[in-house]
Amino acid sequence: MADEHTHIVSSFDEELTRLNNIISQMGGLAESQLISSIRSIVKRDSELAEKVILSDQRIDVLEQEVQDFAVRLLALRQPMADDLRQVVTALKLSNDLERIGDLAKNIAKRAQVLNQIPPIRPVQAIPNMAKLAQEIIKDVLDAYIESDAEKAHRVWERDQEVDDMYNSLFRELLTYMMEDPRNITASTHLLFIAKNIERIGDHATNIAETIYYRIKGEDLPGIDRPKNDAANFAVVEPND
Repeated sequence: MADEHTHIVSSFDEELTRLNNIISQMGGLAESQLISSIRSIVKRDSELAEKVILSDQRIDVLEQEVQDFAVRLLALRQPMADDLRQVVTALKLSNDLERIGDLAKNIAKRAQVLNQIPPIRPVQAIPNMAKLAQEIIKDVLDAYIESDAEKAHRVWERDQEVDDMYNSLFRELLTYMMEDPRNITASTHLLFIAKNIERIGDHATNIAETIYYRIKGEDLPGIDRPKNDAANFAVVEPND
């Protein structure tokens, strides 16, 4: 009887490991998509932007794999306590990572348009903001793999840096548009790109909160803090 119980526990652990591996793969792809989408702007490379757009489907497929696998685990294993939190965490993370992939795809779509018009100076601020977001994604994925609640907390705190960079860029782009109407088209696309990067930071923050709860069994301290986003406005992007 003990051997059978050991086998069941071992089998469940293997299934959780597989689930974690899919999440890690999704995270790596999402991070790569962000890097490539920004590079397509800096290099004015519309072919690279198209690759980002087409590659988004790989993340969607992995999200569906996580959903199907997690639902099967919940139905067949009926996990409790920490095991249940691990499965639910994977479900939540897959959704946030899929959204990060969508946002990177939206950036690539904007890049294709930007690459057809003369560049303006604030373009240089976009890679800096994206680099910070990419570092946050990498660190939060490390926190997930290492089950490190403190690292997840530190990642969560860094989101304010992304917000501050976004607010600064927002004001700079508004100034450009007011100074010369010829800058309006490019500046508008850059505003949407910056907002997408800021939202990527928000999804990384969601992931950090989910990881912290998974490990500690309680909400992250300060989770209800208001966002200091002086330039907050609605951004609606196509999800096709």
